[in-house]
Amino acid sequence: MNAHKIREIFLRFQRADPHPTTELHYRNHFELLMAVILSAQATDSSVNKATKKLFAAANTPEKMLALGEAKLKEHIKTIGLFNTKAANIIKTCQALVEKHHSKVPNTREALEALPGVGRKTANVILNTCFGESVIAVDTHIFRVANRIGLAKGKTPLEVEKQLLKKIPDEFIHNAHHWLVLHGRYVCVARKPRCPGCLIRDLCEFKHKTFDEG
Repeated sequence: MNAHKIREIFLRFQRADPHPTTELHYRNHFELLMAVILSAQATDSSVNKATKKLFAAANTPEKMLALGEAKLKEHIKTIGLFNTKAANIIKTCQALVEKHHSKVPNTREALEALPGVGRKTANVILNTCFGESVIAVDTHIFRVANRIGLAKGKTPLEVEKQLLKKIPDEFIHNAHHWLVLHGRYVCVARKPRCPGCLIRDLCEFKHKTFDEG
């Protein structure tokens, strides 16, 4: 895909949604970190349902530790992999208290050292909390980038590197959110909704759909 097409794609995303953001509900950096950890292999809506009550009970590392792993599991048992996530969250809260003065760190190295935090989660935090121009490649972005011809890669890291190289600097900060939302609501996995797609004429996918039924 050439530079002109890529620029036009993101201009259209920008016009349609000038201020995109995550659909996870949060009020501070700690809540977003917890929500992103919980969102692995789960939908944002399922996470939001669980965290509404969870964050009312515990929205700081100290309060989460006081809640304890057993009660934490009760709050998040509707979310996939809740046992592993609960254990990781408790360990992460301990690390935040002991090593970071109970604050969410703002470097990739420190974030990725936290239990349950990988590169994707770190990128979400760096982008959304700290305004860094990074792209967290989740399943939606991986699919969309490969499908439309924006970035071809066999791994999330390959796609991430290509996106950072190809997307104009002025769009990088919001690119993550635009691509996630596009993959979630338009360029869906099984049958993309091509008729209603605002970048249909720029997309290089060879098997476009002609109806949304």
